[in-house]
Amino acid sequence: MKPLPWVVAALLCFAFALPAPARAAVKPDTLTVVTINLWHDQHDWPKRLAVILAELRRLKPDAVLLQEVLQHATLRNQAETLGDSLGFGVQFASVDGPERTKRYGNAILTPHRVLVGEQRNLAPTDDYRAVAHVRFAWRGREIDTYATHLHHTKEGGAIRATQIRHLIAYVDSTRGRGPVVIGGDFNCELGTPEMDLMTARYRDVFRAVHPNATREEAATYNPLFEPSVGVIDHVFVEASPKRKVTPIASDVIFRTPAADSVWASDHFGVVARVVYR
Repeated sequence: MKPLPWVVAALLCFAFALPAPARAAVKPDTLTVVTINLWHDQHDWPKRLAVILAELRRLKPDAVLLQEVLQHATLRNQAETLGDSLGFGVQFASVDGPERTKRYGNAILTPHRVLVGEQRNLAPTDDYRAVAHVRFAWRGREIDTYATHLHHTKEGGAIRATQIRHLIAYVDSTRGRGPVVIGGDFNCELGTPEMDLMTARYRDVFRAVHPNATREEAATYNPLFEPSVGVIDHVFVEASPKRKVTPIASDVIFRTPAADSVWASDHFGVVARVVYR
């Protein structure tokens, strides 16, 4: 029996009135990393701590890379204080052994499940520098993060070059199969011979996002404390196209004082956001 014409027409109208199947929204995976030199316990650490915590809560980073982290008899480890306040895990790295009351070094904080947490002292050993390493689980990936703080004198380029070679070798020997992020206080700017060792393999996220930024716009050392020091804090990601890493945003943070003229540190921080496709 053939359907009546009006029935066919009604069915067609109903079919065309139905909404098209909704496509799932595809959002890129954006990893957020912050690096900041804490300036140990200088200039009223409790007030500076409050400023740093407020900004980190606003940024909601996946990893925080810290330098100049201090602990001593009357000061709890600063990274642990930050980590507990944020609910983040902490990996501290120091050339000072755990048996010592006073320890100084770097740290990595993350809210994600830590798979590997370790450290390595950098050569030359008489410069007392270390690197922290954390691998954490993130959206079905494993992210390897490294935080370091290199030699500080202007004439110490050869020392920093040795440290960078050791750092890169350490990353190559300990990384997993996922993406790598390296950050910290390198105490030197892009374009120096030692930093050319880094940029041969890795991209500076801020410079990738802001290729035309002036030195003043990119500066990470507070000129109030030392006007001649410039862009020395960096976040690097892999430059290899095989990794499909795209820097999408980066800013210098803590550039202005908070209430009561409290500066977060003598360094500004850097926030970097990258997409892994």
